[in-house]
Amino acid sequence: MSKLTVVGIGPGNHEDMTLRADRALRECDLIVGYHVYVDLVREHYPDKPVLSTPMTREKERCQMALDAALEGKNVAMVCSGDSGIYGMAALIYELRGEREDPAVEVVPGLTAACSGGAILGAPLTHDFAVISLSDRLTAWETIEKRLEAAAAADLSVVLYNPASHGRPDHLKRACGILLRHLPETRICGVARNIGREGESTRILTLGELQDAQVDMFCTVFIGNSMTKTVAGKLVTPRGYRGV
Repeated sequence: MSKLTVVGIGPGNHEDMTLRADRALRECDLIVGYHVYVDLVREHYPDKPVLSTPMTREKERCQMALDAALEGKNVAMVCSGDSGIYGMAALIYELRGEREDPAVEVVPGLTAACSGGAILGAPLTHDFAVISLSDRLTAWETIEKRLEAAAAADLSVVLYNPASHGRPDHLKRACGILLRHLPETRICGVARNIGREGESTRILTLGELQDAQVDMFCTVFIGNSMTKTVAGKLVTPRGYRGV
C-alpha cells in the first residue's frame, strides 16, 4: 500500500526536529509542502525531489501529495511546527475520505506555543489556550468569542498569526477584546523567528502589546493572573505547594 506521512518539522531549525520526523524525511521519495517550509528542510535532504505551492493553495498541495502517494511514491508532506496544529493533517484525512489508500501517518512536531514558550521562559506551565488571529478560514466573530472566553477563564493565551499585510490591525483588535477582562499591566511576551536566524523575544505589558509591531513570524503570549518575570524570563507558576 502507498503511504503519505504528514510531518511536523518543528520551528525550523534541524535540532528541534524529532528523530521520527527526520527518519520520515530520510526515507521518503518526495517532499511536498508550502515553499517556505520546504526551504527549511531542503539543505538537510538535498537528494529529495520536492513539490511546493504558494500560500492559500493548501487543498491543491494536499491533493498533489495524495496523488503522488497513489502513484506509488513514499511521500512526506511537511508542516511547520506540528502537523495537526494549524497543519495539513486534517485536510489530508478529509481529502482521502473513507478510503484506506494511501496509508496516512501523522508525525507530530514542536508547535510554536512550546518552542516560543521555551525561549521566553516558562509561560505555559498551567492551563492555556491557543488561538489564531487569521480570519481567512475562521470568522472574526468566532475568534472574538474565543478570545473573550479565554480571558474570562484566566487562561494564558498564545496567539498565532497575529498580523499580516492584509490584516495589520488584528493584534490591536485582539488586545482590545482581552482588555475587557484583563488589566493593561498583564505581562505578555512576543517570540519571533523561533529556531531560525534572527530569533528574538520581547516582554511587555498588554497595554504596550496593543501597539507592538508584529508579523507572521511572531507568536504572542499573554500571561494569566499568576504570570510574572523571573530573571528576565516569563514564568507562569503551576502552584506547587510551598513555592
